[in-house]
Amino acid sequence: MSGEDLESFESDAQMALYEEYKNVFGLFTYVVETDKRFYLCNSVDVQPRADNGTLFFEVAMADVWVWDIFRPSRFMKNVKIFSVKDINVEERSTEGELIIPEMPDFDE
Repeated sequence: MSGEDLESFESDAQMALYEEYKNVFGLFTYVVETDKRFYLCNSVDVQPRADNGTLFFEVAMADVWVWDIFRPSRFMKNVKIFSVKDINVEERSTEGELIIPEMPDFDE
């Protein structure tokens, strides 16, 4: 597979992911953004935790869709993550304004 073919494949996969996101966005109540992933979910609980002087966040979500191009299935029943970085949680308005996530940079 040439570099051009790979770039075309990734571009097509990103567009398909974006189309899926637009189709499922209205099914979810919350948008959750971490430094690693972007989630849509219907239940979210963020708990600050401390261990040996380090603050981190435990985030539990239910009925989840994960923005991840490399997953064969993006729908999950429950997801729990831990992060020492910021967690952004937004409740979607009833008008359903689409929130566009930043495209992750997989080169890092």
